[in-house]
Amino acid sequence: MSSNLEKMDSYLRQYFSFQKLLPILTVDDQEVCEDLANVLCESGLNTFEVTLRTQVSLEVISKMSSLGNFVVGAGTLISPSDVSSAIKAGAKFGVSPGITPELLDECEKRSFPLIPGVSTASEIMNAYLRGFKILKLFPADVLGGAKMLKALAGPFPECEFFPTGGINQSNANEYLTLTNVIGVAGSWMAPRELIKERDWSKIRKIVKMSDWKI
Repeated sequence: MSSNLEKMDSYLRQYFSFQKLLPILTVDDQEVCEDLANVLCESGLNTFEVTLRTQVSLEVISKMSSLGNFVVGAGTLISPSDVSSAIKAGAKFGVSPGITPELLDECEKRSFPLIPGVSTASEIMNAYLRGFKILKLFPADVLGGAKMLKALAGPFPECEFFPTGGINQSNANEYLTLTNVIGVAGSWMAPRELIKERDWSKIRKIVKMSDWKI
C-alpha cells in the first residue's frame, strides 16, 4: 500500500473509530444546514455524508464543514471532477457507488480518503489490490445483506465494509454485529422529505431511537 493510501485508510479509521452510524444526507436547501447539523450532533453524530444529488450539494458541504467539529464527507462521487469539487467544498472524505480506475487514481493522487462502492467479489479484488480496505457494499440488502457479508469474510479477511442500501433502524444491528463491518450508512436517520419539511422533532426522535447503535 502506498503512503498516500495508508494515510487515507488511517483517516477513515479515525473518523469511524467511535461512530458506527453514517447518516446519508440529501439536502435541497442550504438554509437548513445549521439546524440539521445540530440535531445530529446532539446524539453524537459528528460525521456524515452529503450526497452530490442536488444543485446546492457543494454549498451544503461547505457550510456544514464550517460549522464546527463536524467531519463532512461527499457522497455519490462518480468522476475525478466530483473529487476535485468535493475537496474544494471542504469534504474530508468521499463515498462512491462504484469504482473506476480514474476515480481511484484521482483520490490517491489527491490523498483524499475514499470509501469505494463494490457489489461483486471482482470489484472487491480490484479495490483491495489498489490498497483500499474499507469498502462500501452497495446495494447491500439487494445483494444478500448480512449473509453476503458473512460469505465475504472468508476470502477477504483484511477488508472491512460499510454496507449501504436497504439499511434501516430495524436491521442495522444485524450488520453491526459482523466482524467485517466497520459501520453502516443510510438515509433513514434524516430522510430527505423530513429535511425539506424541517421536521427536526421527528428527525431528533429517529436519531434518538438509533442511539444504542452509535
